[in-house]
Amino acid sequence: MIEISSRDNPLLKQIRKQIQDPAGYRKSGQIWVEGEHLCSAALLRGCVPEVMLVKHSSWNRHAPQGTDLARKCLVVQDALFDELSTLESPADQGFLLPWPGRLEVQRHTPTVVLDRLQDPGNVGAILRTASAFGFKQVLAIKGTVALWSPKVLRAGMGAHFGLHLVEGSDADAVQSLEMPVLTTHVHEGPYLHDLVRQQQLPARCAWIMGHEGQGVSEVLAAFAGQKVRIAQPGGEESLNVATAAAICLHASATAGHS
Repeated sequence: MIEISSRDNPLLKQIRKQIQDPAGYRKSGQIWVEGEHLCSAALLRGCVPEVMLVKHSSWNRHAPQGTDLARKCLVVQDALFDELSTLESPADQGFLLPWPGRLEVQRHTPTVVLDRLQDPGNVGAILRTASAFGFKQVLAIKGTVALWSPKVLRAGMGAHFGLHLVEGSDADAVQSLEMPVLTTHVHEGPYLHDLVRQQQLPARCAWIMGHEGQGVSEVLAAFAGQKVRIAQPGGEESLNVATAAAICLHASATAGHS
């Protein structure tokens, strides 16, 4: 256990800089995770923190396990720790985890493709949904918000640690998938509920979810063997992409149980 009381500590400076840059983990090779929920989720998935940082006033609560969980444990003065937080109410612990790096595509794993999504909340919610419904791989097409950024991590609620996340993907990555590829469309294709009723919806597949405003690009849409519409009896023009993803992934996940 090492105590830190200087704002100029190199590690604290690194974390402060990183939380200002959503993609900063790609340079540092480390992911900053804060708060008891996310830290616990990482541990449950077998992650081993390179560094555990604990607020000084909370050390007595974390001391029994702190030195056993991480390779290095640092106790940080409260005011300094609060500067590392991106939360409205600063947490009292955080981990620096190794970034998995740029992973290879798993061609046979049920997949969600994120086509240039920009909203961290949407992306985090889709990651959580993907994990819940057994879609263990996510391909983020170039232009999608950084998957391991603090805001996406918070919205994902720990789902990151159970997923195979491939960033910087392109059309070739989608084409390499050896499974049916589907996407949503406002005006084209059969209705999702009809495919479910007729037992024509594949359980093992890839879903492409498009940009919040522009939708799925023509290039990626060309790889979709099936375009699907979601019925909206209430008459709204379109659904939020995270909501659409939840409906589609749940339908696929339960296709064999209907």
